[in-house]
Amino acid sequence: MADLITVEDPDDPRLRDYTGLTDVELRRRREPAEGLFIAEGEKVIRRAKDAGYEMRSMLLSAKWVDVMRDVIDELPAPVYAVSPELAERVTGYHVHRGALASMQRKPLPTGGELLTAHTGGSRRIAIFEGFVDHANLGAAFRSAAALGISAILLSPDCADPLYRRAIKVSMGSVFSVPYGRLTDWPADLEQVREAGYRILAMTPSAKATPLDQVPPERFEQSAIMLGSEGHGLSTYALRAADEWVRIPMSEGIDSLNVAAASAVAFYATRPRG
Repeated sequence: MADLITVEDPDDPRLRDYTGLTDVELRRRREPAEGLFIAEGEKVIRRAKDAGYEMRSMLLSAKWVDVMRDVIDELPAPVYAVSPELAERVTGYHVHRGALASMQRKPLPTGGELLTAHTGGSRRIAIFEGFVDHANLGAAFRSAAALGISAILLSPDCADPLYRRAIKVSMGSVFSVPYGRLTDWPADLEQVREAGYRILAMTPSAKATPLDQVPPERFEQSAIMLGSEGHGLSTYALRAADEWVRIPMSEGIDSLNVAAASAVAFYATRPRG
């Protein structure tokens, strides 16, 4: 059973994991380096726990103590009970969901390890290049989880899926879709091809085949590759693809937000029948 500790001092060193959550650069440096990430909200905390992430501590406003009682009783990590005002002073923003948890990261698999674990059958995976917006990354993970994507590979410059906003937007889907990071881009795409995947590059180019004109069997064992919010896939990534595909759109509209595009692509390529 966790210890329930009332804290009234915003400078209490036991709250260090939760300090300055609005300082993006500090958070980006501290979280990966120290092996922690922050889960926000009851559902997200529960999903992180159920996915096997070790809890370091929880920070709860009073009304959430009873709601999270089963988690408190199950886990040994300390629970800090604070007022909403104190939580805001500590974190630097209004904790409107009233519940935060500091979680321990797991070792991240390499791209090769992930491919070995998820090769076979008619699986589809996704490849994200240059996603730097955490909200878009989280939304794309949520679509991947909902629409049957088996795993996600990230380019070296992609944002961190365990950044607080990415977790929040994904509603915890970053915990349910296995992911790994490629280290040599785009050369590591050859590993994807060697694992038996056909690489489909999503691009608005007129040279690309509309998704509704691609035979469904070509989506089996496919790797759906999407590019950054601003520029789409790089020239190097496009050259490395086996086929270019696009979402057919009305005249005058050439592209969608990448999070929306990922949802359309994952739905259009799903197994039929």
